[in-house]
Amino acid sequence: MLLERIYDEDLAQASYIIGCQAKGEALVVDPRRDINVYLDLAEKHGMTITAVTETHIHADYLSGTRELAARTGARMFVSDEGGPDWTYSSAFDDATRMKHGHSINLGNITVEAVHTPGHTPEHMSFLITDGAQSTEPGFMLTGDFVFVGDLGRPDLLDEAAGGVDTRFQGAKDLFASLKSRFLTLSDYVQVLPAHGSGSACGKALGAIASSTVGYERSFSWWGPYLSADDEQGFIDELLSGQPDAHAYFGRMKRENREGPAVLGPLPELIDYTAESLRDALADDSVILIDTRHHSQVHTGTVPRSLNVPGVAKAASYGAWAVNPEEEQRPLVVLAESLEMATALRDHLMRVGIDTVSGYVTSLDGLDLVTPTVVAPSDIDRYPHVMLLDVRNKTEYAEGHIPGAHQLSGGRVLWNLDMLPEHGTILTYCQSGVRNSVAASALRRAGYDVAEVEGSYAAWASIPGNEPVHSN
Repeated sequence: MLLERIYDEDLAQASYIIGCQAKGEALVVDPRRDINVYLDLAEKHGMTITAVTETHIHADYLSGTRELAARTGARMFVSDEGGPDWTYSSAFDDATRMKHGHSINLGNITVEAVHTPGHTPEHMSFLITDGAQSTEPGFMLTGDFVFVGDLGRPDLLDEAAGGVDTRFQGAKDLFASLKSRFLTLSDYVQVLPAHGSGSACGKALGAIASSTVGYERSFSWWGPYLSADDEQGFIDELLSGQPDAHAYFGRMKRENREGPAVLGPLPELIDYTAESLRDALADDSVILIDTRHHSQVHTGTVPRSLNVPGVAKAASYGAWAVNPEEEQRPLVVLAESLEMATALRDHLMRVGIDTVSGYVTSLDGLDLVTPTVVAPSDIDRYPHVMLLDVRNKTEYAEGHIPGAHQLSGGRVLWNLDMLPEHGTILTYCQSGVRNSVAASALRRAGYDVAEVEGSYAAWASIPGNEPVHSN
C-alpha cells in the first residue's frame, strides 16, 4: 500500500494519495486545485488515479476534486450526509454520493467513509484497511475532525458562512462523533488530519504530521471531558478563544458546494515590459500584485497595487486582498521569473483567484508612490480618524495600542461599513506584514491609509508604553 501526504505550507493543508501497487490504482483525498503534484506522484509510482474524494465542503481553500476528475477521468466520491443544506450541487451529478459506511476499494485496500459531523454537518473521515496486512483498519484520515492536539472548530458556519448559532449544535455533534466514532477505535490507529499548525480551522493545531487514537485519547485537551462524559465543559472549552475566521471562507463554502470551475490547461503567462504594463495600468485594465516584503514596498510601489508578499503565503494573503466575486480584472504579478509567476498563479488558484494573466520582473520605468509610514512614537501626534488593529481578536485582547479598533486583515474588505469614509486610517498588525496587505487593499478601495512603522511590536518596545488588555 502507498499512503503519501502532500502538504501545502501556505494554507497548512494536507491532501493524501492512497494507492494499491499490485493493481496500479490510486485515490486522492482532499486535493487542491493545482493538481500537477498528484499527477506527478501517480506517474512516479506507476499508478493511475481512478478515484478522488474529499472529507467535507471546505472553507479555507477551493477543492481540486472536479479539476482532478476532469483531467484523469477518476470517479468522484462526495458526502451525502448532513441534510439538504449540505448536499453537493448538480455539478457533482456524476459523483458517487456516500453515506456512512460506504467503501471505496483499491485492490486489497478498503477506504471506509465514516460520518463524523461537528466541524460541518456532512463531514466524513476515512478508515483505511490494508487487506494484505490486516483485516482491521490501521489509519484514519480525519479531515477537519481530529487534528494533532486539537479539533476542527464548529463555529466557522456562524463566523463565515452566514449561520446563526450553529456552533452549539456543531459542538454537540463533535462530542458525539468523538464518543461514538473516534474513541471506539483501537489505540494504534494512526490519525492523519487535513490541517497542521497555522490553519484557522482550529485554535491550537500541532505542527506534527500525524498522531494516534491512543495518544489523542490520553493527552489531548479534550480527552478528560470525554472521559468524564462532560459535554457542557467540552463545549465551553471548545468554543472559547477561537481565532477570527477569514471572510473569504464564506465564498469557499459556496463555491465548493456548487462546484469549483474546471480550468483545464492554462494559457502561457504574458511577460510584460514596463512600457506595456504602464499603458495597462494607466487605463486600469489590470491590477499589479507587488510581491515584495513590505519594507521594500515602503520604498516605492505602483499606485493602487496590492501587496501580497512572496510565493510562500500568496494564497493566504491573496484571499485577503482580492475578492474575485467583485474584481475580475486581470492580475499581473511582480516575479523574478516565469517559474515564480507560475507558482504564484498556482497558489492564488487554491483560493479561487483565477485571473493571473501575466508578470513583470521589475518596476523600473513605472511611476511609483511611497506609502505613508508613521513612527510608533508619533501615533498620537499624527492626524487620523481611526487607529485600526488588523490582527486577530485574540491578539488584540492580549494587548493593543490604546484607542485602537480591531478588524482582522482577512475581514477588512468585507466590512468597509465599519470604517470611516473620510480622513486617514492609521493601521498596524504585529510586525508589519499583515498590515501592509490590508493597507494596500484599503488604498485600492479608495481609503487614505498610513501604516505604523514596525507595527505593534515596535510600539510595545518603547519604554513607558502600556498596552490595553481586554476580555
